[in-house]
Amino acid sequence: MSSPDGQLKRLSSEVDPFLDPDLYYGDEHILERHLKSHRRTLSSSLKRFEFQDLREFIGKIPSRRSSHDERSHSRKFLLDVDATLETLLEREDTDRNMQITIDDEGPKVFAVGTAASSGYNRFDLRGTYMLSNLLQELTIAKDYGRKHIVIDEQRLNENPVSRLERLIKGSFWNALTRRIDGSNIEVVGRDPKDWTDDPRPRIYVPPGAPEQYEYYKKIAEDRPELRLDVQLLPEGPATPEFVRDLNDKPGLLALAMEEYTDEITGEKDLRGVPFVVPGGRFNELYGWDSYMESLGLLVSDRTDLAKAMVKNFCFCIKHYGKILNANRSYYLCRSQPPFLTDMALRVYERIKPEPDSMEFLREAILAAIKEYYSVWTSEPRYDPITGLSRYRPGGIGVPPETESSHFTHILTPYAEKYGLSFDDFVKAYNSGEIRDPELDEYFLHDRAVRESGHDTSYRLERVCASLATVDLNSLLYKYEVDIARTIRDFFKDKLPIPPEFRTEQGKEFESSSIWDRRAKRRKAAMDKYMWDEENSMFFDYDTVKQERTDYESATTFWTMWAGIATPRQAALLVSNALPKFKEYGGLVSGTEKSRGELGIDRPTRQWDYPYGWAPQQMLAWTGLLRYGYQEDAEALAYKWLFMVTKAFVDFNGAVVEKYDVTRPIDPHRVDAEYGNQGGDFKGVSREGFGWVNASYVYGLQFLNAHMRRALGARTPYETFTKATAIQY
Repeated sequence: MSSPDGQLKRLSSEVDPFLDPDLYYGDEHILERHLKSHRRTLSSSLKRFEFQDLREFIGKIPSRRSSHDERSHSRKFLLDVDATLETLLEREDTDRNMQITIDDEGPKVFAVGTAASSGYNRFDLRGTYMLSNLLQELTIAKDYGRKHIVIDEQRLNENPVSRLERLIKGSFWNALTRRIDGSNIEVVGRDPKDWTDDPRPRIYVPPGAPEQYEYYKKIAEDRPELRLDVQLLPEGPATPEFVRDLNDKPGLLALAMEEYTDEITGEKDLRGVPFVVPGGRFNELYGWDSYMESLGLLVSDRTDLAKAMVKNFCFCIKHYGKILNANRSYYLCRSQPPFLTDMALRVYERIKPEPDSMEFLREAILAAIKEYYSVWTSEPRYDPITGLSRYRPGGIGVPPETESSHFTHILTPYAEKYGLSFDDFVKAYNSGEIRDPELDEYFLHDRAVRESGHDTSYRLERVCASLATVDLNSLLYKYEVDIARTIRDFFKDKLPIPPEFRTEQGKEFESSSIWDRRAKRRKAAMDKYMWDEENSMFFDYDTVKQERTDYESATTFWTMWAGIATPRQAALLVSNALPKFKEYGGLVSGTEKSRGELGIDRPTRQWDYPYGWAPQQMLAWTGLLRYGYQEDAEALAYKWLFMVTKAFVDFNGAVVEKYDVTRPIDPHRVDAEYGNQGGDFKGVSREGFGWVNASYVYGLQFLNAHMRRALGARTPYETFTKATAIQY
């Protein structure tokens, strides 16, 4: 019998060095089955030659001594996982954070034993990138319970662009995928933001889903140790008063479920429809994060997940009246930037051959129409004077998803004003015993900022609920255009509206003409109130002061993504506005001039200069390409991807929520109120961050082969352009 090490070496000689971890480090029997399947597939696809033909062909080639054969064999290393991991960290992780980065002061040289010599001969691995990759691979192997591994050198010095793309498509999406059902309700039902005295898993089920109520009640009865609290929501829309009264019992809001047959019992059961979360610590379906992630999922051939998220959104609109900020009880009054029509149409293009594709599209458009009427063109979000819309969710008191201490600097003066302790004032204010119009105004705008997704920014602070923003109205224009086109092209210009999707504003049937007129009216209003000819930019409009603001925001380019800008406006945006936002790592969220001076009483806000976010990049690239500005789109995509790649290489595979696009060395380090998500891991990043993952694989589609090779070599954009200018 062969030894375990011999078996490892035999298998490793046949293994693709870039397999996903579940195969590369998984059960050896699974790997053997994979290899046999691969051999069968390969052999069946080979052209068969007659031996005589083959000999004749070989005979035409001069024979050479075998020692001269140009054979390239990648080295393989035989490693004891625990011992190597311990020694590697002891030598190279000098700041003891379980990562190997350019900040560490170790020798950056580490000797490992070759598999061909059974570990006797040693080979030096050099540099931060290879050593951090070794740390990541050892950590993953340990997760799979491996004591010894044979690892290919190619896996450790893999082109960083290929490695990150492979990780996103093969590992990160899976790590970020969730579903809500009995298999995990104990975990996802608990709210880390539950500040009550008796935190417990709790789920609220809408009255229109009685099968889910019975499903969760049975789980609660069968497993009393969970202490699962199952609540049925009342009929009708959730009022601010009702949502406030739920704050003592915060819980998860049920999402879509599907029926399936249990393979073990043969009985039918329900399971949650899956979705992708923004980061590893989340268990909720978030609004606009999901759209951005869907762009990456479609590029990654994960149409199944993008389709599933559309289904979850349709469920939310059908039962809760809106796409929620996230599916927690305290978000029942709050939405997020609306992207459903574009998301659904992109998915539909991928699933056309499927038998349910037309029904999928129909339900998505019906949901979008209901959301448009009941949320975005109704009071209080709709401004009847301008015909434009605002982020303006309902709510009472301090936003419950934050600890009251988050607002200590705001609330303390009011507690002193009313002669109460801090805690007693918060209770009295939340209950309505104390009413303070000034404080009400503050939290009205605070909730609106959170609904905008741009929390926080000096562009929106203390004014957001009054603003008809460029971003929201661009998205609603896109809704109007998409709905008109879909009704006209797919439903013969007459779409029946069933009762569950009907609103007071809506009709029994919808046709394209009214949506075309709405789009034209919104464009005319945006030109009138938002377009600034002198500055060649769209600005938010203050509906209370009835004046245009002057904050320069990257959301001005959303007009190009939505197609609302005229060719002339687009040309002015590109020639005059775009240079103001270009930075080392792509587009900055807003200009330094608009942000203003910072100080002790005016700290950094994460959606202001100098930070850049994946959504702003992706929408700008798409908008530029839409109007024919391909070179500008490629340049911005390259800069963003270069910055993400460099941080990935230099900082142990880190992929984070946002970046300082003005910092060439360590752009992932963010000094803002919420810090940064995705960088605090031990050994290996297992999921990256949702919309940055998406921006990476989506952005690669904008680069030609030459640019991708330069990116893999970590060539700064300026160096690349100089080299190509000389070459061509």
